[in-house]
Amino acid sequence: MKFLDRTKIYVQSGAGGAGCVSFRREKFIEFGGPNGGDGGRGGHVWAEAVDNLNTLIDYRYQQHFKARTGRPGEGSNRTGADADDVVIKVPVGTQLFEEDEETLIADLDAPGERVLLAKGGNGGFGNARFKSSTNQAPRRANPGQPGEQRTIWLRLKLIADVGLVGLPNAGKSTFLAAVSAAKPKIADYPFTTLHPNLGVVRVGEGQSFVLADIPGLIEGAHEGVGIGDRFLGHIERCAALLHLVDGTADDVAHAYRIVRSELSAYGAGLENKEEILALNKVDALSPEETEAKLASLKAASGSAVHAVSGASGAGVAALTGRLMTLARAARDAAPAGGAEESWTP
Repeated sequence: MKFLDRTKIYVQSGAGGAGCVSFRREKFIEFGGPNGGDGGRGGHVWAEAVDNLNTLIDYRYQQHFKARTGRPGEGSNRTGADADDVVIKVPVGTQLFEEDEETLIADLDAPGERVLLAKGGNGGFGNARFKSSTNQAPRRANPGQPGEQRTIWLRLKLIADVGLVGLPNAGKSTFLAAVSAAKPKIADYPFTTLHPNLGVVRVGEGQSFVLADIPGLIEGAHEGVGIGDRFLGHIERCAALLHLVDGTADDVAHAYRIVRSELSAYGAGLENKEEILALNKVDALSPEETEAKLASLKAASGSAVHAVSGASGAGVAALTGRLMTLARAARDAAPAGGAEESWTP
């Protein structure tokens, strides 16, 4: 499945059905009077967050969504049927923006949450509505109200418990493949990962958390250098960050500082998130090199450092156990939320 996290769609709600001009015509009833019914309402266009999607790729091929017009009114005071609504299903974590890409319409971060994008037009009045003491036989009816048209930008921010960050070739994809059933592309060159990958990490009996791997960051990523800046938004919602540092790098402290400075420059609270630091690829190091680089990282970060290897599995169980504890604590602290329906003005 191809990954797409940003796209544009065009929505149009349905117009209301026209009112009817009709008069009662029955034998032996000389003055039947007007009996034209009202038109039905046009269809609304909604966006709804659903659980079983994790990409916006469907909306690369279908970008136009138009609801139907309401049915016109009929004689005998029969109101036209309302048109069916159109529901656009998007992944949980999708943000909807106006055409300027800056005005936020809604942030659908819970399953079942929905927002009205375009309201259907009201149906027109039939001629029975215009009967008065001075006009007993009106021959006037209203057309239905027109629908609304909007251009909407969809931007997906993945929902994950832990975000995986680091420089290119830090071994993030190898680690994700080692701890979950995800099958990311793994190769020995920078920027092998071109789009985020999600994996479910199972720890013990019935416990699991979602780990998000994003493309590697390089210096200047927050200004658009490289490709990692496009995907930093995917870890904004994470409860914690797992920062992997390549143990085979010459200066592991410098590698750590590069990523930390990019997180701080990007903003959105990434620099304040709980961070678990791990020295990766220790299977390629001697015990003396491992100790020296762990000490260097600890001095640079001021926190404890895990020694792990995604390839051999060394230290992975202890690290995933620590991440599970953080994810569980974040879930317990999160307020319980339900599905909501939002109406735009």
